[in-house]
Amino acid sequence: MITGGDSGIGRSVAVLYAREGADVAIVHLPEEQSDADETREAVEKEGRTCLLLPGDLCDPAFCADVVERTVAELGGLNVLVSNAAYLNSQNSLSDLSAEDFDRVFKTNVYAYFHLVMAALPHLSHGDAVIATASEEALKGSEIMMDYAASKAALVVFTKSIASHLAERGVRANVVSPGPTWTVLNLAGQRFPDEYLTNLGGSSPMGRVAQPEEVAPAYVYLASDADSSFTVGEVIAVTGGLTDTR
Repeated sequence: MITGGDSGIGRSVAVLYAREGADVAIVHLPEEQSDADETREAVEKEGRTCLLLPGDLCDPAFCADVVERTVAELGGLNVLVSNAAYLNSQNSLSDLSAEDFDRVFKTNVYAYFHLVMAALPHLSHGDAVIATASEEALKGSEIMMDYAASKAALVVFTKSIASHLAERGVRANVVSPGPTWTVLNLAGQRFPDEYLTNLGGSSPMGRVAQPEEVAPAYVYLASDADSSFTVGEVIAVTGGLTDTR
């Protein structure tokens, strides 16, 4: 199951999982139905089933429901990818509202908690929990303050539960992408034009990543044959941005 699987990194992960033989459940907002339909078509072209689950992950009951529907309709749950996120940038601290802060944490952190707790009874040896963080979680951000804080919370929560899940044979890890061109960039409505124009320009690669370049990290973490000894780790796919101060 992949939250935020209708586009961007989530869609790329869904397609690669399908190529590896997995049926996929995609959780998405109802207004992103057309994007989700495209993801389903791409998964089905790989010969696998794609279950679409529209709704709002800020609702704990919905988080529990999508887990149960995935188990019921796909026959089980082996990999949980918590990828959905909310982002609304701020140019100054005074622009940061309590409403935005609350929504960011409910989407990026609380939903992850509720999904993990709902999935727990269904996960067993060899299964995996994978969260999507961000380079901002590792260094902070002057224009994505609440977003960076929420992603940092996600990283530490994953590290904190990793040992508990490992007792069940379940691996919990994080992928932390660097600048990646997805629709989430456009969702940050206060981003300066210069920021978007130069996105990724400060990395040694000198460019922004495409979602397809980040997705293989999720395949590695989903495969017990490949990542059986990788637990509580952050896989940073940043194009060489190693300075996290």
